[in-house]
Amino acid sequence: MGISAAPGMTSEEIVSLSRAHTMFSWSVQGAIDPIAIDRAEGVYLYTPEGRRILDFNAQLMSVNIGHGDRRVIDAITAQATQLQFVQPAFATEIRARLGQKMAEILPGDLNKVFFTLGGAEAVENAIKLARHVTGRYKLLARYRSYHGATHGAMTLTGDYRRWANEPGLVGVIRYPDTHRWGEKEPRPVEESLNGLEDVIKYEGPHTIAAVFLETVVGTNGILIPPDGYLKGVRELCDKYGIMMVADEVMAGFGRTGRWFAVDHWDVVPDLMTMAKGLTSSYLPLGAVAMRDHISEAMDSKMFYGGLTYSSHPISLAAALATIRVYEEDDLIGNAARLDPVLRAHHEDLARKHPSVGAHRSLGLFGILDLVRSHDPWTPITPFNGTSDEMKAIGKFFRDNGLYTMMANNSIHTNPPLSITAAQLAEGFAIIDRALDIADQAVTG
Repeated sequence: MGISAAPGMTSEEIVSLSRAHTMFSWSVQGAIDPIAIDRAEGVYLYTPEGRRILDFNAQLMSVNIGHGDRRVIDAITAQATQLQFVQPAFATEIRARLGQKMAEILPGDLNKVFFTLGGAEAVENAIKLARHVTGRYKLLARYRSYHGATHGAMTLTGDYRRWANEPGLVGVIRYPDTHRWGEKEPRPVEESLNGLEDVIKYEGPHTIAAVFLETVVGTNGILIPPDGYLKGVRELCDKYGIMMVADEVMAGFGRTGRWFAVDHWDVVPDLMTMAKGLTSSYLPLGAVAMRDHISEAMDSKMFYGGLTYSSHPISLAAALATIRVYEEDDLIGNAARLDPVLRAHHEDLARKHPSVGAHRSLGLFGILDLVRSHDPWTPITPFNGTSDEMKAIGKFFRDNGLYTMMANNSIHTNPPLSITAAQLAEGFAIIDRALDIADQAVTG
């Protein structure tokens, strides 16, 4: 007698059981109201009932190639059929091939990678490498930053999510941001670099292992460094013998229209962390890349770091297939070509809606900042808070089939790199209508 497949759950059943038996990230558990998703294809998500939702944030700025690409799925299946897992002391063909490919696409002499489980673990291992090689313990990081939720990465993180997890890792020191919250424009480059150099001098260069920064700050505002800033940080690190660590977990793998955001400014960090777009989030995987002088230093000393699932064959297969999709479909080029298209949508909304106070974008990495007043420039939410208007906009998006990230006074615009100009216009048309809600709050 055959066994019939169990019928699928409804959205209500999925949400009810998920809330009853699983914990959700960054949430008051009794207040969550998640959307149940059954499947996804391209730039769209589908509920169990078949309702279509445009994914305008590539989930967590990570599903860069779009959902449901059979080339990656087939690569995962093939690797799972051949070899599911060996511990990381073994070498595998997929490890060899992906390592070689990474060296091809990474900038400069970032020729060796250590594979991790995700972005936070990549940051943790960057901390270890910087400390092991330099013999120093201090780490410089910024307030407007997010590096991950594990112990060390959370301490490096500057935003409010750090507070409940303190005290954290010893030796983390803050240096000035390029952008101050509540201001429309970035600080002058010289001012920001002078602030960093002051901190280096005050703390003692001989005690500092590394300067950490998101190349383009992600969840804390899509903050694009002014021209000259990254070059200046590189020069200061060289001047004082400190490692420069670029966090490209969000900005990497084509998000900005280049393979990596540092490529826009021709800067090569000593260490670079990545995840998300590495596998387009089809499977968990992160990596920390290192320049030759670091990998050579570790040839004669112990690396005190390890993960059970480092270099997991199936995740590596997903990554190699994902990189091939970027190349075959020219998705890096698509992000670059759509850069002016996305920016034009931002500009149109800013002209039409007085609630749009500022907008920033690079490639398909974008954001709109909403305000109550332009003069004085007053965000529509308090710092690290929300407002009735932002809540209403979020409901409008949900009711009208758009998913994107909203944080503080901002609406993120970070779709998959596979999006078309027509689909981009579809998303911005929904945002256009939603901004009528915010316009009612503008006072000047």
